[in-house]
Amino acid sequence: MASIKDIAQLANVSQGTASIVLNGKGDQYRISALTQQKIYEVARQLNYRPNISARRLRSGGETVLPIIALFWALDTRTVLISRFLHGLQKELASIESEYELLIQPYVGTKLKEMRSLITGTRFNGAIIAIPTEEDEEFLEQAQLNVPIVLYQRSSAKYASVYVDSYGTGKDVAAMFAARGHRKVGALVPNVSSKAIRLRKEGFLAKAAELGLHVEPEHILFSDFSERGGYEAIQRMVETDGQLPSALFVISDQMAVGALSALHTYGKRVPQDIEMIGYDDDEVTRFTIPSLSTVHLPVEEMAGECVRMLTDLMHHKTTGPSSKIFDAHIVVRQSCGAN
Repeated sequence: MASIKDIAQLANVSQGTASIVLNGKGDQYRISALTQQKIYEVARQLNYRPNISARRLRSGGETVLPIIALFWALDTRTVLISRFLHGLQKELASIESEYELLIQPYVGTKLKEMRSLITGTRFNGAIIAIPTEEDEEFLEQAQLNVPIVLYQRSSAKYASVYVDSYGTGKDVAAMFAARGHRKVGALVPNVSSKAIRLRKEGFLAKAAELGLHVEPEHILFSDFSERGGYEAIQRMVETDGQLPSALFVISDQMAVGALSALHTYGKRVPQDIEMIGYDDDEVTRFTIPSLSTVHLPVEEMAGECVRMLTDLMHHKTTGPSSKIFDAHIVVRQSCGAN
């Protein structure tokens, strides 16, 4: 296994300089960007893996356990992290080995600025959850030094756990068609997300295939929040007063706001308009009326992320692998269920 000494010799720098850079402190010590880049490139060439456990022992740590980092974007989707952590904790409790969990919040589109991910000196493996499309581009170009598993994204480069977002959108359109709807629409979160884009594209493609009519003004983008859903319905009503007979809201947060706006404008659900949300059925089962939603098996997917990552960390598997989970529609009162 390559050492810092090996890297320093090949990069033609001192061991101290190599150590500083590989510990993510190059900027702090004013080491030039060119030198830092050279050291990282040599580390990748030599397949360098930092001995995190040894470093913690030297720093006086009482216990030495492998560290799993969870990178989660700091945006409105943060509300989903509780379900993910529940599934992650359940899986960690079921395996013999012990691990520590390190939560690494980051700003969406700025994953590339997370130095700990580049250096790989703070943890032994990482789960990166729901990165934006800009973050995905960075990951595809980056050469990272630790095993990575992507949650809710597919990749040919990294291990990944996700659902068929395009197929989910198609399923919603097919259900609307089966229930006799001919005029449909969608509320879409205005965040950079390949999964959200695929849900919308699948929905529109299947709607067109089945002869469902979608007015341009009935595809609205809004904030990924309850307020965003409310304001989208407000715009839809106040533009021409017309509503589709069925609406796919690609976020349960937005769907809760949409239900409130429809009530404000005297529109009855499901009599005047039916609605299907996405992703948070534990909350939407208690709305009035209860909201039909696409159930995403977050807890099970989190457990699979842990299994994949620990296998990579212990070299039981190599190279990218993937697991696709099924998402299904939970039908409640907003689609006519009793």
